Amino acid sequence: TISSTAEKVVYLVVFHLSFVMFVWSYWKTIFTSPASPSKEFCLSKADKEQYEKEERPESQQEILRRAAKDLPIYTTTASRAIRYCDRCQLIKPDRCHHCPACDICVLKMDHHCPWVNNCVGFSNYKFFLLFLMYSLLYCLFVAATVLQYFIKFWTNELPDTHAKFHVLFLFFVAAMFFISILSLFSYHCWLVGKNRSTIETFRAPTFRNGPDKNGFSLGCSKNLREVFGDEKKYWLIPVFTSLGDGCNFPTRLVIMDPEQLTVSSQNEPAKSSGASQPFPTRPLSESQNRLLASDCQWVESGSEEENVKSGAKKHIIVSLES
Repeated sequence: TISSTAEKVVYLVVFHLSFVMFVWSYWKTIFTSPASPSKEFCLSKADKEQYEKEERPESQQEILRRAAKDLPIYTTTASRAIRYCDRCQLIKPDRCHHCPACDICVLKMDHHCPWVNNCVGFSNYKFFLLFLMYSLLYCLFVAATVLQYFIKFWTNELPDTHAKFHVLFLFFVAAMFFISILSLFSYHCWLVGKNRSTIETFRAPTFRNGPDKNGFSLGCSKNLREVFGDEKKYWLIPVFTSLGDGCNFPTRLVIMDPEQLTVSSQNEPAKSSGASQPFPTRPLSESQNRLLASDCQWVESGSEEENVKSGAKKHIIVSLES
């Protein structure tokens, strides 16, 4: 009949489309090389030689502070020291971590995934999420189409005895993979909404005001755009659309007007000295990330909106719900 033929066509189209998107996302997750810090985070030859000669940690930190003063770095170690990788011999950007399996520093590293034999980080995190999503839909589609035959199996209405075991195996495999992938996908959706990585969930990044697990959270909408980009038509396609460069991330904790920063640094010269202040003096509003392109994107309440309209220049702490 026409209806049965149309159902078969729809079934084949959905099946092949989900399979193609699944394979495409999986391929991109595996073969996208993890992004590493740029050369500006590497020490100069003179600083590297001086760093290796120094034996005191205080002197080594002074060299790192001097080298990092013009870098967009706003996090430190728990002991307020500059994050430095002795293996790669570079200053770690925010959210960057060294992967012992890949033996490189990975930008916005989330974890090393043995299932894809690759690090999941800034360069392929969107592909990893799409891989989980299409895997989930693929397992759901298979389980749903086999369900009617699975019911017939239990009611002894399935005539072919050989097909019984095939149906039983296929349904249970699809259902088990669906449940396991659903838990993993839900967890990473929660991480995207909070703008955290798996590493930051277990060890909160340390900012000027201390550790804060929500320090990079800009609100659910902006957090989603940071991973998937501004163009919604590309969100479900495994092409790279994430915002930023992986080395520089906006944060809700410090958003200061450049003029106000200059006045503050003049009034408090002791706090801006390199020996006591490991953070760079460059204001965060100079980030190249498009989420900081306009000040109006940071307005989260009516009172802040009135202050922006009145032209008031002041230190703004964005208050977001965790």
